[in-house]
Amino acid sequence: MNFKRLAGLFPLLYVASVWAVEPFVIKDIRVEGIQRTEAGTVFSYLPVKVGDTLNDDKATTAIHALFSTGFFKDVSLKAEQDVLIVSVRERPSIAEVEIEGVTDFPKDQLRDNLKHVGLAEGRIFDKSALEKSEQELKRQYVARGKYSVSVKTTITELERNRVGVSFRVLEGEVAKIRQINIVGNKVYSEEELLDMIKLSTPTTFSWMTKNDQYSKPKLSADLETLRTFYLDSGYMEFSIDSTQVSISPDKKDIFITLNITEGPKYTISSVQVAGPQSVFSHEQIRKMVSLQPGDVFSRKAITASTQKITEQFGDEGYAFANVNAVPEIDKEKHQVGFTFMTDPFQRVYIRRVNILGNTKTKDEVIRREFRQMESGWFATEKIKKSKQRIDRLGFFGPTNIETVPVPGTKDQMDLNVSVEEKSTGTLSVGAGISSTEGLTFMGSVSQSNVFGTGNSLSTQINTSEFNRIYSVSYTNPYYTDEGVSRGFDIYNRKTSSTQASVSQYTSESLGGGVRFAVPLSEDQMIHYGLAAEDTTIGLTSLSPQRYSDYINLYGARTINYLGSIGWSRDNRDSALYPTEGTMQRASTEVSLPASSQHYFKLTYQHQWFFPVNRDITFMMNGEAGVAGGYDGQALPFFKNFYAGGVGSVRGYDSYSLGPRDANGYALGGDRRVIGNAELLFPMPGFEKEKSVRLSLFVDGGAVYGEETQSLASMGLRYSTGGALTWFSPVGPIRLSYGIPIGVQEQDKLQRFQFTLGTLF
Repeated sequence: MNFKRLAGLFPLLYVASVWAVEPFVIKDIRVEGIQRTEAGTVFSYLPVKVGDTLNDDKATTAIHALFSTGFFKDVSLKAEQDVLIVSVRERPSIAEVEIEGVTDFPKDQLRDNLKHVGLAEGRIFDKSALEKSEQELKRQYVARGKYSVSVKTTITELERNRVGVSFRVLEGEVAKIRQINIVGNKVYSEEELLDMIKLSTPTTFSWMTKNDQYSKPKLSADLETLRTFYLDSGYMEFSIDSTQVSISPDKKDIFITLNITEGPKYTISSVQVAGPQSVFSHEQIRKMVSLQPGDVFSRKAITASTQKITEQFGDEGYAFANVNAVPEIDKEKHQVGFTFMTDPFQRVYIRRVNILGNTKTKDEVIRREFRQMESGWFATEKIKKSKQRIDRLGFFGPTNIETVPVPGTKDQMDLNVSVEEKSTGTLSVGAGISSTEGLTFMGSVSQSNVFGTGNSLSTQINTSEFNRIYSVSYTNPYYTDEGVSRGFDIYNRKTSSTQASVSQYTSESLGGGVRFAVPLSEDQMIHYGLAAEDTTIGLTSLSPQRYSDYINLYGARTINYLGSIGWSRDNRDSALYPTEGTMQRASTEVSLPASSQHYFKLTYQHQWFFPVNRDITFMMNGEAGVAGGYDGQALPFFKNFYAGGVGSVRGYDSYSLGPRDANGYALGGDRRVIGNAELLFPMPGFEKEKSVRLSLFVDGGAVYGEETQSLASMGLRYSTGGALTWFSPVGPIRLSYGIPIGVQEQDKLQRFQFTLGTLF
């Protein structure tokens, strides 16, 4: 029998022996032995009061009630001349909780965790809570892979019936995975399979990834990775028979053994379709299936085909369409046939679209991006496109769209669109480090969602040694209900290349203009605009002769009227965290005949994002530009293309690529090519956090002018390196380190570049 329960019976037996003789009417109640507990508290828990007759049953009930409070470790009842005397011995209270030897966790965090299990200063001391606290401390360390942790507790009695609780922790070392064995594999080598999973023995980057530390969730994820690989490779009967995880006696090394059965490789014997043909014919559905007879079985392909058929039904309004791929297995021939059973069920339409979570942004800003209309038939693709367009606004975190059946109907649904507002105002600063310029700075203030209207307003101040720009831009993306946007720009640009890598000159331009964008489709737009620009040019003693010749011919001040037209196409899944899709831009800027100078500039950019897997994205970017004069005039030298630095070829000084003058400064040119290839992946340990991404890149680019008519003159420049992008709570942070490739003597380098920002 439990000792505590046995000890609790003694008072009850005593009561029975006392009150078995003569019950009495209680004239008064007195409490003895209390130090911290108020007498009123004892009275409130007593099931008897003055005037009641106390007998055996009531005495037993009274003692039980007081013990149940947990305040007392001993309770007894006695009577003196019809006065009930309640004698108690209180449990001690906890005066202090000390934690020693802890370095892995903040002590305040541990105290909060202990408080949740009932151990905290001021509370009644309970041995069961102490045991739970020890287990909680150990659990915290085991979760970090420290299996050898030991926790020793000391209880010190203090005056006034109090105790001090002390935890002495020996944290120990983190247990490492020393060996992972895979048993039963015949088709694929153990090395190939181990490369697929995240858990590993210690490597160079283990301190960052923590993949050499065992955890059950990580192991479960790795088992699913292996299972998926085999099932997608034709091994339909693949199974993981058992997993053994053992730890060394000193609790420092972990050994994992996976026992698997690969089974034979299966091929597809037949693909058939069954079900009603009211929406699609069986032949139409058959064309949606990516597998053909003779192909190797792939669970991924079966799932993708099922999803595609379901989405096709969904685009026709059949939101509850049921599609199942039923297998027919021939184990002797190692073949499997599939019959796709389809049932469209009821066609439904959308009753209402409900917008939730927009505390600042107006409803209409979100609704005008929606392509699924109220009272329209449910369409999977339109809902997907609507979510994509809302995400591309950049005003919210990830958008969640939930379909909710309308009670009492079978053919109606509501869409609940949940958004989470985020800061859309940005105060950003940027900097770079160069052996020639030292630190350069820039800053801008922008608000892309002014007063929740979806309109954007931005100002820019660039204080680098090369450019000093002051500009204000305003854009209304829905100037008309059809989605035509209108924007205005005013700017003052001062250029001084005396401290930069560019040929020496100064200029000051004051300009402004209006621009429009007309949507051609969901992803395509035409852009056009008009602007005027007043520019004054200044030369220095180091300016090349060609600049002097140009000033002598056209004058130091020019007024140009500029017309622009362009085209863009953007079907990326997100503007901030793109993982798939493409973005293309083409634009032309032409000075009108009434201008002081006659020139044109053509530019084209193409970005492509391809998801390698769930976490890794491959990005390619290509840019090309060509410019020149017309009516016998030359391209103004201050309209030249430049390359090098952030946004083009990282690792080289800004604007430094291309032809040079006699002093070794970059002249720029009338042609430019840029190419970038980048592998984007999450920061180890932050796989679920989209806002933090690392990348490995290869950049290439060149600028060509009169001195570089052939590729062999100055040539392309390449670089490779790594970068980090973090959309932090205080703004975007971008870091890159570029390593130039094939450096020539005249090249100017800028390996480390970064930009910092803060949101408001």
